[in-house]
Amino acid sequence: MQLVVARIGRAHGIKGEVTVEVRTDEPERRLGPGAVLATDPASAGPLTVAAGRVHSGRLLLRFEGVADRTAAEALRNTLLVADVDPAEAPEDPEEFYDHQLADLDVVLRDGTPVGRVAQVAHLPYQDLLVVARPDGGEALIPFVAEIVPEVDLDAQRVVVEPPPGLLDQAAGDEGRGGGEGAA
Repeated sequence: MQLVVARIGRAHGIKGEVTVEVRTDEPERRLGPGAVLATDPASAGPLTVAAGRVHSGRLLLRFEGVADRTAAEALRNTLLVADVDPAEAPEDPEEFYDHQLADLDVVLRDGTPVGRVAQVAHLPYQDLLVVARPDGGEALIPFVAEIVPEVDLDAQRVVVEPPPGLLDQAAGDEGRGGGEGAA
């Protein structure tokens, strides 16, 4: 199975380094020197990591055969994809791969059905569960412990405790305008 582990950003310097937006909790394992990664688009790869370092809080990678800024810039927005055994699970029991969460039932603490996980959206500051609702709509649920206290892979369900209004279709139209109670 293939998992997206990073997205290449802009070139850094003149020797072929690139910034990367990491999309794995195991970057040292997936993006370390010697790692061979497929790419999306496929025409950009495969790429072999030659070296990596952290600079000003960002991971920089250099790939074999990418020797200058022009070649590095040509890789911008390319997704880096690792082959992963489907039975493999993250080392931390509180972490999950996207494929483990897809199609799980989403329920409230009392068992009330909310929907099914359609996908996991990876935003820069937090992940969201995209939940297909029974009525055909969708709900975006922040994938944080306060709102998603339980993921039970054996029972094939995710328990959520959403704050008021998160699952209400009309909630986006109420409370706007900055009056009392606006947060």
